[in-house]
Amino acid sequence: MATAYDIATKQAAPEQDGLVPVVAVDNVYKSFAGHKVLNGISLRVKQGETLAVLGRSGTGKSVLLRLIIGLDTPDSGSIRIHGQDITGLALDRMGEIRKKMGFLFQQAALYDSLTVAGNVAFPLEHHRRDMSRSERSDRVRQLLAEVGLEGDLEKMPSDISGGMQKRVGLARALALEP
Repeated sequence: MATAYDIATKQAAPEQDGLVPVVAVDNVYKSFAGHKVLNGISLRVKQGETLAVLGRSGTGKSVLLRLIIGLDTPDSGSIRIHGQDITGLALDRMGEIRKKMGFLFQQAALYDSLTVAGNVAFPLEHHRRDMSRSERSDRVRQLLAEVGLEGDLEKMPSDISGGMQKRVGLARALALEP
């Protein structure tokens, strides 16, 4: 029986529909201190498609995601986001590409000094300066309502449960409409 790791290492089929994939990973290798973590991974994710990366602990799932969001660089191979090769891309250009992505961390990774609303507003305040304060506030309220936390705007992360913290993280990840 093939494991998820075995399936993910197969070469992705070329695009037959002519559409540029949102994410294209081609023959990516990554090692740490001589230990091979990714060994020729290739995959494609098209607009509107959902892909799950599954595998046992230590098989490179998080490493693959860190490469896709540009936090690490592959030893070889290429990674393209919306057709743009991000391998070795300058930090300011990578920042522009990251604005199109939503990050949901394993741990909530909330700012403990900000309220629930402040955590969700954070990406809007830093990347959507074209929005008025009122528009940002409305967007935060909408996102928190979508995750069932409309009554918890002023609470601090330490005052809500772990599951609620995860939902705040989800709302924040969706704030820029990735």
